[in-house]
Amino acid sequence: MRRAPGQYWMLVAMWVRSSLAYPASFLLMLVSQALITGTDFIAVLLMFSHLKSFGGFSLAEMALLYGTASMTLGLADLATGSVERIGQRIRSGDLDVWLIRPVPAFLQAVTDNFALRRLGRPLQALLVMVVALGNLQIDWTAPKVGLLAISLISGSVIFGAIFVLGAAFQFVSIDSAELANSFTYGGQQLTQYPLSIFGKNIVRAVTFVVPLAFVNYYPVLYVLDKPAPLGLPGWIGLLAPAVAVVMIALAALAWRGGLRRYRSTGS
Repeated sequence: MRRAPGQYWMLVAMWVRSSLAYPASFLLMLVSQALITGTDFIAVLLMFSHLKSFGGFSLAEMALLYGTASMTLGLADLATGSVERIGQRIRSGDLDVWLIRPVPAFLQAVTDNFALRRLGRPLQALLVMVVALGNLQIDWTAPKVGLLAISLISGSVIFGAIFVLGAAFQFVSIDSAELANSFTYGGQQLTQYPLSIFGKNIVRAVTFVVPLAFVNYYPVLYVLDKPAPLGLPGWIGLLAPAVAVVMIALAALAWRGGLRRYRSTGS
C-alpha cells in the first residue's frame, strides 16, 4: 500500500510521455475534447434564450450546477476511467499478465492507456464554474467555501467509485461496460440539471440507491441557500464526503470480489 501512489504515478508518467511525443496531436485532441463536452452547456445557453429560470435555477446557478457535474466526472474519468476497459482485458487474457506483475492489478487497470487529453472536460468545466461564480451573489461563509471545494473531490470520488463498481461487475458479465456508462456519463447528464425537474422516485433513487445527488446537487443547494427536495434537511450536502467514503468501501469490496471470482479466459 505504501508503494501504490508511486506505482500509480510511474504508470501515468509512462502514458503521458507517450501522448506528449506528438505535442501538436495532443493539443488538438485536448481542444477537441473541451469543445465536444462544451456542447452540453451550449444546450443550456440555448434553453435560457427562451427561459429566465429552469427548475428554480437561474442561468448562473445552472452554470454552477453544470460546471461541478462536469468537473467531477472529468476528474474521475481522468484518474480512474480506464478501468472500464477491464472487460476487454478479461476477454483478451491480458488480465492474467497483470496478475503476475509486481504492481496491483487495480493500478494497472486505472492507468491502462491513460489519456491526458481527458483534461479537456475538467478544464472546460472550470471555465464555466469561474464565470458562474463571478455572476452569482452568494453570501459566502466558511462552510460554504469548504463544502464547494471538498465536494469537487468527494464528487470525483463518487464517480470514480461508480467506475470501479461497473468494472467489478464485468468480472460477472463481460460485455457490460455500457451499463456502467449509464451511471457515470449518464449520471453527469442527470446531475447537470436541477433534480427538482424529475419525479420524486428518481430523486429518491439518486439519493438513497446510487447517490449521484451527493456528487454536486446537494452541495450546490447548500451553497445557494436553496431547500433540499423530499423534505430533507438543508445541510444534507455536508454529508457528501461521508457518502464518498462509503462508496470507496463498496467499490473496494466489489473489486476484490471480482478478482477472487476471476478464473482466467481458459485460452
